[in-house]
Amino acid sequence: MFDVALASAGAQVVLATASDENFPPENIIDGSGSTFWLTTGLFPQEFIISFTSLMNINNIRLLTSNVEGLCIERSVQNEPVDFEPLTEKELQYVEGELQNEDMPVDATTAHHLRFVIKSGFDHFISVHRVNVNGSAVH
Repeated sequence: MFDVALASAGAQVVLATASDENFPPENIIDGSGSTFWLTTGLFPQEFIISFTSLMNINNIRLLTSNVEGLCIERSVQNEPVDFEPLTEKELQYVEGELQNEDMPVDATTAHHLRFVIKSGFDHFISVHRVNVNGSAVH
């Protein structure tokens, strides 16, 4: 098992609903907790991470700021379509601290993951890192 949601592992952010050249969505998968993707003040916001192939997924961890409602969906198709719900969670807010959240997922497979940020504790939220512990399906 390794982090399959790294750009260095071939993962790509293929869609993001907000983009700022100083805080691009690719920061989510660069492996650093000090860079981040920043959204605008409207909700929902979403991004899709695509993997090089179908992956076994065992755990998803996020490092975020000001995210309240979050839903994660999966697709097993070659293209990022036909998503189905995977997990949903209301995150806790602690002022001055990043949210380091494990998302409950039963072992599953996915070629694409869609992260839907339904609400935030502020007008702007940031996603610093997404870690997806998994392996390629053989």
